[in-house]
Amino acid sequence: MDAQTHVSGILSDVSPFSSDVTAALTPQAPPWLRERFPSAGGVVPFRTFMEWALHDPDHGYYGRGRARIGPSGDFATSPSLGDEFASLLLRQLIEWLEQIPGDPLSLLEAGPGEGQLMAQLTAGLVQRRPDLAARLEVVLLEPNPGMAARQQRVLQGLPLPVRWSSWEELERAPLAGVVLAHEVLDALPVDRLVWDGTRWCWQHVACDSEGGLALRFGPPLDAATLTELAPLGLPAAGLRPGWCTESHPGLAPWFRSCAGALQDGVLLVVDYALEARRYYAPQRSDGTLLGYRNQRTEVNPLVAPGEMDLTAHLCLETTQRAAAATGWHGLGERRQGEALLALGLAERLATTRQRASDNLAEELARREQLLRLVDPMALGEFRWLIFERASVSRPPGHLRSRCLRDPASGGEASS
Repeated sequence: MDAQTHVSGILSDVSPFSSDVTAALTPQAPPWLRERFPSAGGVVPFRTFMEWALHDPDHGYYGRGRARIGPSGDFATSPSLGDEFASLLLRQLIEWLEQIPGDPLSLLEAGPGEGQLMAQLTAGLVQRRPDLAARLEVVLLEPNPGMAARQQRVLQGLPLPVRWSSWEELERAPLAGVVLAHEVLDALPVDRLVWDGTRWCWQHVACDSEGGLALRFGPPLDAATLTELAPLGLPAAGLRPGWCTESHPGLAPWFRSCAGALQDGVLLVVDYALEARRYYAPQRSDGTLLGYRNQRTEVNPLVAPGEMDLTAHLCLETTQRAAAATGWHGLGERRQGEALLALGLAERLATTRQRASDNLAEELARREQLLRLVDPMALGEFRWLIFERASVSRPPGHLRSRCLRDPASGGEASS
């Protein structure tokens, strides 16, 4: 999503919202959600609440297909601004696909949103490399039925063979190719950890008899979880009660499923991620979790469940560790701004200046789009994390990745 809508409190290392303020507010649960709490004793782990709010097939923001993506929706993504992001990313995809043996090859996307990115990539691939496109199939992995229905409408008439599948189905017949996970992992339900003044506890969500929602201290963390978090340097000394952060229990299962689906190829994760020293900095008193609705950030995650997006940044070290533990070989990581510059964005900007006299309004819009993609206070702060699964015929670690290489002096011409 476009970070211009949430610079405050996220790219800075200070959160504007604290758990004690959250507890003072009493958002109301919609009827469908209110009905679920009594059987759970009136309180559930935050992860369960987030799963319901986002992925419930009948009422969830993604499950029902309510997500509105784009400059006029709830939040904007790089592909929703136009086709420049896909055009630059395609240069990297072509380089990877050329190095992976196999016929056919597969281009997989996990959580394809509204299908914009895949529509843009396939159109560009058919135009630039029809020979490679002829060997390629598109596979989409979308667990939310509402979003899958929207993708099917957008991708009607796609110029390449396309099918929707599941991790379980692909595990029975693994593929060779490239997996894209663009702004997917930040929507995996997270656990929230809260300091009560003497110990770490889970954060829970409670619903009272009137339907009011509130955050509550849950049971203390078990010894195994504390041991697992120890390498991250989670602070404790000097923290005030209510200091809160997130952990990502869904990462390892997700990477494991993805590894089972790919016998040979590359995984590109594009998402907001912070190093542990920033993620768990003492001044980040309420973690990274935010809601998004109508191009505005919502700091209270309990407001309008099912009606807004909820996301939490990734911790870079935790993500890399989860990938390595499930069979992935890390090739490197870069900020999006650096990656796109390596793929020729500077040359694109030069082209817009040269052509501005022909169609000034169009070229200015194109220039603005390119600049937003690399703005260090916006989308340019995304991390590109690249992982590899190598077959027995190809040793790991030798795949070329142009996005990880600094551009040559003077730049390279964009295709």
